[in-house]
Amino acid sequence: MKMTKNRDWLHRMRAPGWLAGGLLATALMPALCNAADILVVGLFSGRAVITVDGGRPRTLSAGQTSPEGVKLVSADSNGADIEYQGQRKRLLIGTGSKIGGGSSGSNTTSGRVTLAADAGGHHQADGTINGNPVRFLVDTGATSVAISSIQARTMGINYLNGQRGYTETANGRALAYRVRFDTVSIGGITLHQVDGVVLEGDALKIALLGMSFLSRTDMKREGQTLTLVKRF
Repeated sequence: MKMTKNRDWLHRMRAPGWLAGGLLATALMPALCNAADILVVGLFSGRAVITVDGGRPRTLSAGQTSPEGVKLVSADSNGADIEYQGQRKRLLIGTGSKIGGGSSGSNTTSGRVTLAADAGGHHQADGTINGNPVRFLVDTGATSVAISSIQARTMGINYLNGQRGYTETANGRALAYRVRFDTVSIGGITLHQVDGVVLEGDALKIALLGMSFLSRTDMKREGQTLTLVKRF
């Protein structure tokens, strides 16, 4: 609505000045309080490359604010501290979050994560399995969340009690054990009792975020970004 039309409407209402001002402020409030989807696509010492609501990438130095009002508080090789509408959140590379909107950070980010594709077109992100830090590769061709036996031992997972079998990998047939993870988390999504597979040996260099996790989310790809929204 153009401002001239807005003024005409207010004149026709013949509202007192304080009421007209209140109505106008109320009308503008949603626009000022909308949350933003902020994605970190690059990290450097003291600088970060971000996108806001799927827009073009912007490089910010620590202390700078983007035209959308997103401030980069600090950045290093591990992550970026982002501030928007009075809320501050640390984001890892390739990981996005919805920030702002007048709610607490935990409410606005719950159940959702946005990932940026790497140079090879793959989506990777940091997460956790049973509270242990893990680097994931999103793999819709994997039936379950998969980790190596080395990772499992580091996490204290007694995978040898799981059902033993074999699975085909890029390197051939591999001994595998079916397990169930208590929790698997990535971004704002945490799922409980997730089916998993532990592959014997160190052939699996990165954990696979397979369909036992992905099937419980709605996946939406736009350009180089992939958004996951928790369904159940």
